[in-house]
This record gives sequence, structure tokens and C-alpha cells, in this order.
Amino acid sequence: MCTLGSEEEGRLHPLPFAEEERPPRFTFPFCYSPHPLCVRAAERLKGEILRHSDWMREIGEGKMLGVLVVEGGYLAAFSGTLCGKGELPFFVPPVFDLHDPFGHFQQEERSVSLINREIERRESELRPSLERLRGELAAMRLQGEREVAAAKERKTNVERTYNERTSQFLNGEIHRAKVKWRQRIAAKEDEIRQKEAQTQPLREERTRRSQELQEWLFGQFVFLNARGESRSLKEVFAGVTPPSGAGECCAPKLLQYAYRHGLRPLCMAEFWMGASPSDEIRREGQFYPACQSKCKPILSWMLQGLEVDENPLTREYDKLVARLRVLYSDEDIAVVEKPAGMLSVPGKDGLPSVQSEVARLFPESSGPLTVHRLDMATGGLMVLALREEAYHNLQEQFLRHSVVKRYVALLEKPMDAGASGVISLPISANPGDRPRQCVSQGHGRRAVTRYVSAGGRTVYLFPKTGRTHQLRLHCAHPDGLNNPIVGDNLYGTPAQGLHLLADFLSFRHPRTGKTLSFWLGQ
Repeated sequence: MCTLGSEEEGRLHPLPFAEEERPPRFTFPFCYSPHPLCVRAAERLKGEILRHSDWMREIGEGKMLGVLVVEGGYLAAFSGTLCGKGELPFFVPPVFDLHDPFGHFQQEERSVSLINREIERRESELRPSLERLRGELAAMRLQGEREVAAAKERKTNVERTYNERTSQFLNGEIHRAKVKWRQRIAAKEDEIRQKEAQTQPLREERTRRSQELQEWLFGQFVFLNARGESRSLKEVFAGVTPPSGAGECCAPKLLQYAYRHGLRPLCMAEFWMGASPSDEIRREGQFYPACQSKCKPILSWMLQGLEVDENPLTREYDKLVARLRVLYSDEDIAVVEKPAGMLSVPGKDGLPSVQSEVARLFPESSGPLTVHRLDMATGGLMVLALREEAYHNLQEQFLRHSVVKRYVALLEKPMDAGASGVISLPISANPGDRPRQCVSQGHGRRAVTRYVSAGGRTVYLFPKTGRTHQLRLHCAHPDGLNNPIVGDNLYGTPAQGLHLLADFLSFRHPRTGKTLSFWLGQ
């Protein structure tokens, strides 16, 4: 039953639809094609945003937006803040508005900031005297080392004359020098510690209040589910510290509002509007799944009580496994063709993988040991070691980059025939949105790909390193080819399957040393 009050009526927006358009089940938010009703709602939301120049200025720089179709219309949300606020007319409010300037969180954050400024002020005042004391300490240590070294040298010279009595006296001199400088250095170190300790009470207060504020905040984010049950952010993450920004994405906001006001959720989608960030790839108007690190635990709780679509990646998984082909095998290795959509190694869901299926097909092997992987969405050639000795040999070949791998990809836009080059963009995991990766000059690992255009939209890719999603990112990123692979649901435009295939593999046999080469379709 809808319980919208007069001040909330502006949050639910009209979206007429026929009974036959109603989705049978709610959206599986971590992998989906947007329902036509969500596409229609998103277009209406875009139109509303274009009417507000202040919204558009910020959204034009890049923002994730979301729509939830419910009985009676649709709801809209933005991630984080918009125009410096957590709550704006037209959009659903946050689960908890930590950006309210008069709320406890912002007031306490301002107090902690004042403590920070006071620490910085005092440290600035202490800095000249501390630098002087540290300089004196360094000079003192050097002087002490020189005096002890000189005493030791005198002792050595005396020992050459076999003057035992003088030698004993010099032993005492060395000892006295060590004790003297040890005491002087300890006194100077104590003086420095006393200076540094002048800000220690403030640092301890800052730490205590920051921790207390974080714990308080975790308790303010309380999420409902479709059964009317509630859990705090800390309970949802089950003992793991929730990541920063958890609960501020579009999807939790939309579902929370619907549950609070008795609105029945029908389908949901999130899409990007505006420019792409520099480190990750987002495309204007593209729909995206809910993020894994921040949203998966929250949404897994909030969806309880709703009838939700199956994960489309696992729905047809058994049929995929049956398509795994062994192209070559002996007592040392197996070369297989992995179908696109199948895991290379076992995952969290317990689904069969190339590794587990090869183990089933070769029960006498001491492996299989996976030397390299293909992304779940990528099909093509893989070599697995059936014995440990073969594994170490193949691993060494991969580490030395002596294995030749070629991929063929179909791009969204044509390229000039014969165009070639090398892409070098460092790649790191995107901790806030796994399994997506991002380009990071500061934290990324070296990633190098050579490419050769075959004309039209076909390109051959030769990875020199083996980073996760390397080829997909290097094709899609503006500093790479700026041309996503067709069907790339993470970095391009989703379609029926990713058009990326590992079609050639060449390496030395780990026992015989003979070069083996495999082509798909040979």
C-alpha cells in the first residue's frame, strides 16, 4: 500500500505502461539488460535533468544515476551528492543524509577538522625547535662515533707495542666515551620526545572521535528488505569494515524509499551521464550493473523477499561446460578451447571451471595446474599442466614472455588496414567496483599490448603482459585505441557476447623442448 505524504508526492513520477509490459520478476542488479520500462524511465529522467542547468553542470562532469520502476510510476536517484547536497527535490532522499550541514555527522566532522588544524598549528610552531634538536642529535651521534673510534684507534696502536697496562686504561677510556655519549644522546632524544608529545593528547582525541563517529555512522545506515526486516550497515557487512561510500549508491536509495512508502518494485537500472572519469571507463547513456564491493552485500540483503531474475551468466552455464574441447593432450599438458562465458579457475559460486573439468577428464594427472587464464567472457586457447614439473616449466616461459599469444577482436568502430602500434597503460584493480579494472599511473602494474589492424573492425592483439581485462581496457580507454570491443559490458556497449577470442598459442613443450603451435579452426 502506497503511503506517500504530500511532501513526498514529488518523488514518484508518472510512467504509464500496459499490463503486458510488466516484468515477471525483479532485476538481478549485478548483471542485466535494462528492461524497456527502465529505458523509458531513464529517458524521462534525462529530460528532467536537462531542464535544470545547475544539475546539468555537475552531471556533465560525470555522474551515476538510477531509476526504479514501481507500481504507479518511477523513482530516480543520484549517487553520492549533487550540487553539494545529499537530498534534492525530484530524487529520492539518501538512506541517511550524512551531508546535512546541521546534522551530527557534519558537526562532528567539523570538530575533528578543528582538532586537525590545531595539531597542524602546534606542529608548525614546534617545527623549528624540533629541527634544531634533531640536527643537534645527529651531530651528537656523529661526534660520539668519532670519539669512540679515536679511542679504539689509540688502543690498537698501543697493542702493537704490547703495553698491557696502557691498553687496559684505553679500554676504560672507550667504555667511558660510549657511556658519556649514550647518556647525552638519550637526554637529547628525551627532549625531542617531550616536544613531540605536546600534540599527543590531541592526536589521541582525534583518533578516538573519528572512530566513534565512524561507529555512529554505521548505525545510522539501516536497510530494509522486501519482508520489512532491517539491518544496519555493520550487520550487512558481517564483521567486515564497510567501504567508504557504502549505502550512497543509487540502488540502495531507490529500494529503501520504495520499501518505506509501500511501493512495489518492478525493475531497476543504473546509467552513466556526462564525461568519463580519467582512471576508469564510463560511457554516456550506458547502463551499468551495481558495484560489487559497496552494493553487493547491501542489495543481497535488500532483495530478500522479492522474486528476482536469475543471474544470466549462470543460467546457461551447463551448456557452456559441455562445449569445452580438448585439442591436444599428453602426459604433461592439455591444450583446450575454452568457451566464452566459462570460468578458467573455480570461483566463489562453485561453478565448474576449465581447471575442474580438465581434472575430471584426466583423473590420473597430478594437476591440472593453471599456468594462465582467460577472462570469463573471453573464449579461446588455454594450456594446462598435468604434472608439477610441466607447470614450473610453462610458468617460467610465461614469465620470460617467450609464449606467443594472439587474440582477435571485433571493435565498435573501423580502423585503417595495417594500422599498428603498442599500447602501454598501467592497470590496477578498481577496489570500489570489482571486477572492473582501471588505468592508474600511480598504482597500476605495467601492461603492454601490441596491436595490428586487419582492416574494418577486426584487430589482432598481442599481449606482452597478462593483466586482468588488459585487452579490453587497452582497446576501450581514450589513451589506448579508444575503440571498445563489441559486446564489452564493462567498458563498452553490451551485446550478445564479448567478441574477443584467443585464437593462437605457441610455446615450447615442457619436456621435449619442441615448439608447439595451435590455431583455432586448424
